[in-house]
This record gives sequence, structure tokens and C-alpha cells, in this order.
Amino acid sequence: MLKDESITIDDIYVPTKRRKTLNESTVAALAENILEEGMKMPIQVRKGDGRYVLVEGLHRLEACRALGDEKITCIIVAARKS
Repeated sequence: MLKDESITIDDIYVPTKRRKTLNESTVAALAENILEEGMKMPIQVRKGDGRYVLVEGLHRLEACRALGDEKITCIIVAARKS
């Protein structure tokens, strides 16, 4: 069973190749929407090497960071087996 957890934003690692897909205008629009309506869907992270690694929700993460939030709601998912 997956449950939502609140995690410190600075504890979430974003892989470099994920960061390349970041669109600043999407982040700005999402930040405005989150201010007005709250975040509707938690981001997804996995545990890896003693930290949390972003799986899904880069723009939501960066929007919350831009708003000055220190924590974000996450769903912790199991790491994929290679």
C-alpha cells in the first residue's frame, strides 16, 4: 500500500537527464496553480543510496521550490530492478 509522506525538498535528488526536460514556463504556471488550488497529485520518489531520487513530478517539485516550500508531499515507490 502506498501512502503519502512529506519530505524535505532539499533531500530529493533529481538525476541530470531528468533535469534537462525542465521547462521554466511550465514551472511558473504550475506554481501559480498550486498557490490557487494546492497540489493535486504528489510527486513520486524512490529510496536510493541513502537519499530520495525523483521518479515523477519534476515540474511540481520545482514549482514548490520556487514558492519557497521546504517540504513536499511524495509517494515513495519501489525501485525498479535492472
